Amino acid sequence: MYKHILIAVDGSDLAERGARHGLALARQFAAEAIVLTVTEPLSPVAMEAAIAGGMRDPLAMYDMQMDEHVRKIDGPVSAHARELGVAIDLVRETDDSPADAILRVAEMRGCDLIVMASHGRRGLDRLLLGSQTADVLARTTLPVLVVR
Repeated sequence: MYKHILIAVDGSDLAERGARHGLALARQFAAEAIVLTVTEPLSPVAMEAAIAGGMRDPLAMYDMQMDEHVRKIDGPVSAHARELGVAIDLVRETDDSPADAILRVAEMRGCDLIVMASHGRRGLDRLLLGSQTADVLARTTLPVLVVR
């Protein structure tokens, strides 16, 4: 049924639970599993401050720190994939909008299912914090499995 499953993770326990669901589906359907972590770009203000503080290449340093951050997120997901015997492709995208990155990668990779977690915030919390899951749901025609 599904051949290319995009699994969005962010390091939260809930996202890890979502990844477990996505990996189980990938195993069941012998599907390709793409595990996506989206990191924020270095802000211009932070870059200027780092340069003013004497840092030579703040962008390279930030990129190395984000690589380490993503490795920590991907570790438990990779371990679970190995336990299930599921091959995964770990992908990191940098974008101000995780929803934009999720939709872009899903399209580029020909995904037929997106798996992601939602904290289920409502009211003012949702308005202030935004909902990447709601944004993905509103903008895609692909099936989306939302884990809560």
